[in-house]
Amino acid sequence: MTAPLLEIVGLSRRFRGIVAVDAVDFTVEPGAIHGLIGPNGAGKTTCFNLISGLTAADAGRVTLGGTRLDGRPSHARAPAGLARTFQNIRLFGEMSVLENTLCGQHVRHLRPPVASEEALELLDLVGLSGMAGRQADTLSFGDQRRLEIARALASAPKLLLLDEPAAGMNPAETASLAELLQQIRARGTTLLLVEHDMNFVMRLCDRITVLNFGRVIAEGGPRAIREDEAVIEAYLGSKLARQLAGAAP
Repeated sequence: MTAPLLEIVGLSRRFRGIVAVDAVDFTVEPGAIHGLIGPNGAGKTTCFNLISGLTAADAGRVTLGGTRLDGRPSHARAPAGLARTFQNIRLFGEMSVLENTLCGQHVRHLRPPVASEEALELLDLVGLSGMAGRQADTLSFGDQRRLEIARALASAPKLLLLDEPAAGMNPAETASLAELLQQIRARGTTLLLVEHDMNFVMRLCDRITVLNFGRVIAEGGPRAIREDEAVIEAYLGSKLARQLAGAAP
């Protein structure tokens, strides 16, 4: 049996008595696209922050590819194979598209010609190869999302965390993003994403973990999740659950 790429055990975090993440356990298999969903305030982004080291955990274990990451600062987790994007885009707006992508290679120490070649290949992957010289803050919202993904991929991560990658996108952009994420998975990068677009999640993810009030309430494939009574009650609602079932392939 293949060992999980990411293993989360007993992950917990309180903020002044409020339990944001409460003894969360789940695993992400290598090569998977894994969804982390739940209502607002369920603890999804906090969980991402704990995994990436942006926020320190009160308890729990984070293991990536057999390497313990808990207790390490965020800058020490990137060399272990972890990268992420953010719900609110965080680009270097006054730098070029190419320069932003090159910044993602900081943990790899590549020679300049190789670094530029790889960065341009990534921009081609995300559909921005013709915009390498443009200033990042002049891009459309959807293209800024793609640039943030390219910058994250520049560190050659084993696992990429995506925090609401489809937020603010129109249906055409969302469909294009789904295709891009499949291509990224095909290149060997495992994906863990937080997302509120349930059609996007159900069509894209192999496995889904559901949080509510900081705890895992369900885990399984898309069909099992959309039929789970606890998930329907806490998050989906019966109307959306029926819509998702009707739209299932």
